[in-house]
Amino acid sequence: MIQQILFVLLAAVAIYFFTKKVMSIRRNILLGKDEALNDQPKLRWRNMFIFALGQKKMFNNPLVAVLHIFLYVGFVIINIEILEIFLDGILGTHRLFLPIIGSSLYSILISCFEILAVLVIVGCVVFLIRRNITKVNRFTKPELKGFPFRDANYILITEIVLMSLFLTMNTCDVLISWRNFFLLHSHTHYSLAELNVLFGGGIISTSLSDIIFSPAISTHALEIIERTCWWLHIAGIFAFLNYLPYSKHLHIILAFPNSFFARLNNIGQMENMPLIQKEVVLSFQPERAAEFPGDDAPMKFGAKDVKDLSWKSLMDAYSCSECGRCTAACPANQTGKKLSPRKIMMDTRDRLEEVGNNIDKHGMDFTDNKTLLGDYVSVEELRACTTCNACVEQCPILISPLNIILELRRSLVMEDSNVPNEWAMMFGNMENNQAPWKFSNEDRANWIKS
Repeated sequence: MIQQILFVLLAAVAIYFFTKKVMSIRRNILLGKDEALNDQPKLRWRNMFIFALGQKKMFNNPLVAVLHIFLYVGFVIINIEILEIFLDGILGTHRLFLPIIGSSLYSILISCFEILAVLVIVGCVVFLIRRNITKVNRFTKPELKGFPFRDANYILITEIVLMSLFLTMNTCDVLISWRNFFLLHSHTHYSLAELNVLFGGGIISTSLSDIIFSPAISTHALEIIERTCWWLHIAGIFAFLNYLPYSKHLHIILAFPNSFFARLNNIGQMENMPLIQKEVVLSFQPERAAEFPGDDAPMKFGAKDVKDLSWKSLMDAYSCSECGRCTAACPANQTGKKLSPRKIMMDTRDRLEEVGNNIDKHGMDFTDNKTLLGDYVSVEELRACTTCNACVEQCPILISPLNIILELRRSLVMEDSNVPNEWAMMFGNMENNQAPWKFSNEDRANWIKS
């Protein structure tokens, strides 16, 4: 009974703090401007299944994709095992599902979980090597210095520890069951394989039982190890649950809604501002004024801070896994320029978290005199973007750094009149000569005569 009370208290505290943080993130995302993204539901469901669940874009690198699938499927499916542990903790039972679904099916399921646990450990080890020893180039960029780099290592090491605890717990449990059975039935006709199925043991735990634990270890000692691993395993899961919202691994959850609500416009298509479009059209064709009723000007052009971005762009920021595929594909970054699409997403998330913390402490109307544009993202970064769309194409879960870049640049140009001299000259020529070049519109075709 004491263990049940302790478990319920631990679970309640963990779930409370996780829910509180998730609601805070939801509030932060909804600080963004409204954007209608609920059309074509069939295509949206398809995107979610293909890109979030099926991880289609990950298979551009098959080896990494397979290893990532191991981690992902292991994470999802082992939640079934976690459900049993959770119910055992509340009800004070042990292997609750064993008598319900039968020992044969239970043994098959546990074997699948254990195989996945081993594959998760293998995948995590490979990813740790890629990050820390072979040092894949996209994991060595400046924006990953400090916590972002450690964050990935923390998660990978945690998953290794959790899977190891799971396997150790099962191995001890199998040995304890065998010993107790043989103690009561000294002349049993069951083989070890049959006993394994009888007690719901898995293929890995059965194989490890004779390798890891010496017969000299008492049954009582095994029970202590098993219970210790059980508590550390579930406590680790609760800790992981509450670390998740502060980590890049929040994409495990947000990948699904983010893929569902992805923008479905044609690749490379930019969203025009209707009022600006109106001004341009009327400057060339004043007779079309009747086609543009209303003349209410917007409060501001583009985005200077996170609240000026759409809620989808803010969800993108929270969904970013910091994998760096966008930055690796960015031609500006490849040529040594300061722009990194991954950093744009990380900066947006950091600024949004800062705004959210200020709201929690000081209220909704508090202003800290800081903005995303300037304090986090520099003019040099924004101007380096060629709007080639490579970053959007590469993202596994349909994040668009380009939308944020365009909105920040729009504010830079239209609100602050901050443009390079070359741009100003071109804009002036287009306004006066209807062409980017500095000669009269009537002379545009003179090259044909020469």
